Amino acid sequence: MSGTPTPFTGSPARRFMIWLPRGMEGADLARHRSPGGQDPSPVLEQALNSATVRGRGSHRLPAPSSALRGRVMVAAVAAGAFAAAAAGQTLQTPNNSPQQRHTDVTPLANASDASASLNSGGASGVGGDAPAGSPVLLQVSHSVDASAEAQKLTESAEVTEKRLEREAEERRRAEEEAKRPKFVAPAQGVFTSGYGARWGGTHYGIDIANSIGTPIVAAADGTVIEAGPASGFGLWVRIQLDDGTIHVYGHMESFSVQVGQRVKAGEQIAIIGNRGQSTGPHLHFEVHENGQKVDPQAWLAARGVYI
Repeated sequence: MSGTPTPFTGSPARRFMIWLPRGMEGADLARHRSPGGQDPSPVLEQALNSATVRGRGSHRLPAPSSALRGRVMVAAVAAGAFAAAAAGQTLQTPNNSPQQRHTDVTPLANASDASASLNSGGASGVGGDAPAGSPVLLQVSHSVDASAEAQKLTESAEVTEKRLEREAEERRRAEEEAKRPKFVAPAQGVFTSGYGARWGGTHYGIDIANSIGTPIVAAADGTVIEAGPASGFGLWVRIQLDDGTIHVYGHMESFSVQVGQRVKAGEQIAIIGNRGQSTGPHLHFEVHENGQKVDPQAWLAARGVYI
């Protein structure tokens, strides 16, 4: 809208700026005044009602003071505390008397009480005169018996030492087992007769001659399946190997094993004798493989033992 703003000087309630149409100034405005010059004429009143009004800028409400905010906060805390107390009272068992339920809940009297309660705790939530933010130290009881601890250390060291000794012994035995020969000659002496035909028959073993009392050892690892008297052998010992092969030892003076005993190659089982059908002190040794009597000399040679 174009024109000239003209202040209105009528009643205070209607004091604002109006915009009059261009050219409606001076004498034109004077024509519409009342004869007294104090009140607007009906024409001017109509113009004012239809004119564009620009009121003065309105002011925002001032922000509440810090004191007012504090009072509002305290009132809210007091209301929350009262509601929490009432909720806790509702959860009590029905056995409590009305008088007891009434005395169990003590609402805060007013905002000042709530403020005092809040201010007395400090920032850490701990009552009393402790400064805000002070750490709370809890008393912890430590009971340490130095002698008991020393005893535990000693026992632990002993257990560790025994374990190390046991492991060392196991390693030593494993090394010895790895080095131990798995096949050996059954006796030391002179080879006097081999496997095959002899005197119109068959000799199914080998003979190793030596003096009475010469050790006889197991030629391989196995289990004793028989030990005692035997026809033609005087005394004998029969040992079965893990693969089922059977070794026979005969003509011995005595034996030192029993049925069911586990023996290893090189372990003494008896001593050379001259019992049974014998021409002199010697060991008669046979090998039965897969139910067949085979040449013991060839069997031992195949395993690195030469007689």
